[in-house]
Amino acid sequence: MTNNPESIVRNAASRGCGCLLLIAGIGVMNGIALPFYLTNTNRSKQSEAKQYVNSMNKAQQADFAEKSVFSRSVNALELGIKTETTNYKYSVRATKQTAFNYGVSKQPQLKSYVGGVFVTRVKSNNAKDEITTESILCSADKPGTMPPLPPTLHKGKLVCETGTTQVTK
Repeated sequence: MTNNPESIVRNAASRGCGCLLLIAGIGVMNGIALPFYLTNTNRSKQSEAKQYVNSMNKAQQADFAEKSVFSRSVNALELGIKTETTNYKYSVRATKQTAFNYGVSKQPQLKSYVGGVFVTRVKSNNAKDEITTESILCSADKPGTMPPLPPTLHKGKLVCETGTTQVTK
């Protein structure tokens, strides 16, 4: 190999082009991997709220079966969950016939959740209707920090309201 100025420039140019391709490749990979990483991070944060609200629904059903009333606060459910975490605020709104359990996002990039537990009547073989409860878990369709609309009992079926979707059972 010769050390003339022309060969040094040619060798440096070819190495520089390879570095440029490597940097461009890394940029493309970041463009693909970063959104995937952020989506998975949000999903794992949202799974906390899904689990908490689902647990609150189950506790409301147990409370109603035991006491014939719904609990009116997160602490009254005795689940040992905090009313506020880094990403969510949890709350309860209850009446004689329904209980709504909320997991409202504190972060604009996360979805909020609402669960509903409804008192329903079931026809039984004896002359008297049986009273039972049914529950539903709904997810906001879009991320944000506003509480989602609560589900409703429509023609005997539990439905998530506009702007929310039922979480798969």
